[in-house]
Amino acid sequence: METNQPTKVTVQAVIQAPVEKVWRYWTEPAHITKWNQASEDWHAPRAENDLQVGGKFLTRMEAKDGSMGFDFAGVYDVVNRHEAIGYALGDERRVDIAFVDQGNETKVIETFDADSSHPVEFQQAGWQAIMDNFKAYTEQN
Repeated sequence: METNQPTKVTVQAVIQAPVEKVWRYWTEPAHITKWNQASEDWHAPRAENDLQVGGKFLTRMEAKDGSMGFDFAGVYDVVNRHEAIGYALGDERRVDIAFVDQGNETKVIETFDADSSHPVEFQQAGWQAIMDNFKAYTEQN
């Protein structure tokens, strides 16, 4: 019997910063636009974030050459300050993020439902690249 459950994919990083800073850099639009891209030829020119249960977020992601772009958007159903964020994307896939306070460092664990139109390994690599950008940006600023 097939259940058609989406494949869960996890990416993570340990950021050398306290959870308060990590949370702020993850959730504030002024910071989101600085790190939310998977490669140097992409950028996030705009971000909006209503960080509360029922609140919506949107990050515009575009190729720097203008050849393509998309809105990454969803609605929050979990917001536990400095601990967890959960949301549903427009296509109803789930994303859950845990922020694990480890003193002067914070472990961020993000689990998402893979979409069915791209290889899982490709999606994991892209989301991990964004996570790695977040780590580098947060530690350097």
